[in-house]
Amino acid sequence: MPELPDVVVYVESLDRRIAGQRLDHVRLISPFVLRTVVPALAAAEGRRVDTVRRLGKRIVICLEAELFLVLHLMIAGRLRWLERGQKLPARITLASFEFATGTVAFTEAGTKKRASLHVVQGEAALAAFDMGGLDVAGTGLAAFRERLLRENHTLKRALTDPRLFSGIGNAYSDEILHRARLSPLALTQKLSPEEIARLHGAAREVLAEWTVRLRAETGEDFPAGVTAFRPEMAVHGKFRQPCPVCGAPVQRIVYAENETNYCARCQTGGAILADRALSRLLKSTWPRSIDELG
Repeated sequence: MPELPDVVVYVESLDRRIAGQRLDHVRLISPFVLRTVVPALAAAEGRRVDTVRRLGKRIVICLEAELFLVLHLMIAGRLRWLERGQKLPARITLASFEFATGTVAFTEAGTKKRASLHVVQGEAALAAFDMGGLDVAGTGLAAFRERLLRENHTLKRALTDPRLFSGIGNAYSDEILHRARLSPLALTQKLSPEEIARLHGAAREVLAEWTVRLRAETGEDFPAGVTAFRPEMAVHGKFRQPCPVCGAPVQRIVYAENETNYCARCQTGGAILADRALSRLLKSTWPRSIDELG
């Protein structure tokens, strides 16, 4: 799922191309992507784009007279910019937004259709999509601490909870926790003040660094190849590959359709965290420490 750095670059790239432009035509190809009935999608046609902005992991195209198109890419949704005359990507296009300068194609790969488009009228209606998470980049340590300790969760769950923090998902939470040298299963209310400060700094650094990196990679082009798995990442998607800090093999915890990646040596004092499925299967042979894997 595209997270804060990718969504920021999407928003900036869209804003450069369509802010001030009129939305000439909206084409709905997959009716399941549209999750609202009133206002009608056709009401967006002919309106000027005031700006494009981020709301958590959502992308909001703000049209004149406070009409908003709210796009949530979910896991497999992506946006493409097509020059005039270019054909829409076959089979994967959900909807398209046509401007005089080009077309925004809203696509989704795979069979599970989770991406969504909402059309809402007025700032109050748009505010309903705001989960309330703090933007770490603009949050001081005191506010970060208060939000982190509001509920007692594992760090992985807390960082990815949109009610607590904005725009952080599976990938960047792994990178943040690795940078902070903290276990993904550590409980928020058991952290020391020094650990909270370390987590706050790591979150700000990782999100800022990746936003700068992706912005530089994209340049004046439109974002392409948006993925949660990047070769420059330290641990996310790097199961069994060496940790860039200590060289130990990166470990993982698999659950549902997600996985958590971490370095046992850097983050858990050498302990290998139990994976529910594998540790139940292996039972007594499940390795307890990184040294047992050697």
